Amino acid sequence: MLQFGTDGVRGDAETDLTSPLVVALGRAAARVLGASSFLVGRDTRESGPRIEADLVAGFTLEGAGVRSLGVASTPAIAFLAQRGGVPAAIVSASHNPWNDNGVKVVGPDGRKLVPEVESAIEAELRTLLASTPAERASPSRVAGDSVTPVAGDEVDAYVAHLLGALAGRTLAGLHVVVDCANGAASELGPRALRESGARVDVLHAAPDGRNINADCGSTHPEDLQAAVRSLGADLGLALDGDADRVLAVDERGELVDGDQLMVMTALDWHERGMLRNDAIAVTVMSNLGLRRALHAAGIEIVETPVGDRNVTTAMAERDLAIGGEQSGHIVFADLATTGDGVLTGLIIGDLLTRSGRPMSALAACMTRLPQVLVNIRLAHKVDLANAPEVTRAIREVESRLGENGRVVVRPSGTEPVVRVMVEAPTEEDAAASAARIRAALEA
Repeated sequence: MLQFGTDGVRGDAETDLTSPLVVALGRAAARVLGASSFLVGRDTRESGPRIEADLVAGFTLEGAGVRSLGVASTPAIAFLAQRGGVPAAIVSASHNPWNDNGVKVVGPDGRKLVPEVESAIEAELRTLLASTPAERASPSRVAGDSVTPVAGDEVDAYVAHLLGALAGRTLAGLHVVVDCANGAASELGPRALRESGARVDVLHAAPDGRNINADCGSTHPEDLQAAVRSLGADLGLALDGDADRVLAVDERGELVDGDQLMVMTALDWHERGMLRNDAIAVTVMSNLGLRRALHAAGIEIVETPVGDRNVTTAMAERDLAIGGEQSGHIVFADLATTGDGVLTGLIIGDLLTRSGRPMSALAACMTRLPQVLVNIRLAHKVDLANAPEVTRAIREVESRLGENGRVVVRPSGTEPVVRVMVEAPTEEDAAASAARIRAALEA
């Protein structure tokens, strides 16, 4: 049985997210949350309509009504859930390929469920799968009285909310190229940017069910980089399939990652007195260059384990305005409950417009250290606390690098894999250091 991970339930659409399981998941969520209605939306994957239909069947079997957004981005669904005070189910596998899919559930506050609630849903799901054959949804059921389409003015409200982040300013004069990853924001993303006043060129906004994230978007920004250079644009934005993250491209076609975007915005907000408590939350994977740049500006780093839920939890505990991940999943707590790639793009565009500086100059506020990531699959799980050879190797590398590098070694919680990240002054040094730790692990 699939379990909730860091971003909901996710797996192969046909073999993992079977109709009986998804119907039972809908029933379990309805029982545990006790809601009388749910909001449902999905990205552009071929399997999305079927999985949405199965969820609707589960919700309605438990007496809950359903309002469907159809294709919509994860942040749009979360915003409308919070606005309406109802929980929502999001059918998406984010940046994964088309044959995967998933289900994320957010509460009536628009935020991911806390682990205790997810565990309760898992327990109810196990009970249902063991005791009751789940009923498979049919297209006629989805088209019937159990589902109410969400009115267009609610989507308009989300776009208005995005534009509200500009505080009355516009992006007039800014030339933006946006890569929509053939995903959920293929219409919403360009629309919001155009309504902001920007000149907009669009890439990969023709979803066919199987081309989501395919050689495009935040995982493959090469087309965007080439387009920004050839069109002479000021800024490129690379969304992922559900548009909860974004990477940027400067006017030279160089990639600007989530760490650099967070440094740019944190420095700007700090200077304008908007950065509450003079701190931001980032994961252990954020580059040492981010830490150095923000430390020099007197901005504190609140470090969390990997996962956007850990970031948002730390933000709530410390009352922080900005937090996020190197992947481009950035949360602006006063404006959204989750990462929002289009919102981040508008905020970056606003910074460019106000400053009058090119994107490359703004991104240069952080010097990124070379970073090597290695996933090491072992014959069995390793207890690092009781692996002296590994501990010795890590200490040797850390001692040699000193303040000029960083080491993060993380065992997977679900499989015999250890993830090693090393930052060093040069790519060669980082690779050699990672190889030293790898050798100790494999020994």
